[in-house]
Amino acid sequence: MKAKSYAKVNIFLKIVGTRGDYHELISRFVLVKNLYDIVSFEEKETKGFELEGDFGCDTKENTIYKAYKLLCDLDKRVEIFFRSHKVTVQKQIPSFAGLGGGSSNAAVFITMANDAIGLGLSKKQMAELGKRVGADVPFFIHGYNSANVSGIGEIVEPFEEETLEFDIITPRIKCDTKEIYAVFRKRFLKHTDIAFAKKLASMKSKYIMENYEATEVNDLLKAALVVKPELKEYLQPGWFMSGSGSSFFRLKYMKEKHKNESHSKKQKSFSRF
Repeated sequence: MKAKSYAKVNIFLKIVGTRGDYHELISRFVLVKNLYDIVSFEEKETKGFELEGDFGCDTKENTIYKAYKLLCDLDKRVEIFFRSHKVTVQKQIPSFAGLGGGSSNAAVFITMANDAIGLGLSKKQMAELGKRVGADVPFFIHGYNSANVSGIGEIVEPFEEETLEFDIITPRIKCDTKEIYAVFRKRFLKHTDIAFAKKLASMKSKYIMENYEATEVNDLLKAALVVKPELKEYLQPGWFMSGSGSSFFRLKYMKEKHKNESHSKKQKSFSRF
């Protein structure tokens, strides 16, 4: 049994308030269908929970393991099933990159376990469970191609729009989400604009990316540049940072557009002489 675990990008991410230690947001999440991990359940002979994959953390800190423990508390059949089945993840989504790889893995694991063991959980129940693992997990549980996400990640509303393709680059820069949020709260929180966030939520993703700059639509970008100044090198026209970074993305056709614009400028320059 196996399933694809897709990455996501944040077309925009606006912080609109706080809830204790958490930050309330309004954001557009879009699945990236050409970048995914593969999560598999495979039979094994050894006892105990077994998780294989090239992860950037210890097993007990892994989102899949956290989801497993929550499911065990819910139904004893979960622990029994994973005595004879291991979880394998073929990783392609970079870690600590703002692409939601860990949250996506947890969501796919919960969904697969629900089906394989016959737990009978609804999407709403799985999303409630998933938000205890991570704020982005409910989005992946619902499986929408595009959605407006608000609250602290628990409110997921599908957004109808065309399917987009992206170019993505991930610098070898590890962004600590907690540190970036802490810098944002200390230095930039007072400048939040709820009205603008709601306006963005009504716009299609393609329109946003064609008409706004990265610094306008991602509140975490300025904080990320304080923590990791080297990110500025990747802040080029047409590129946007996803979440708290370090990945940058752009519409796939923009590469050709910029090349044509550059060629046109050279022709105009040449024609003057």
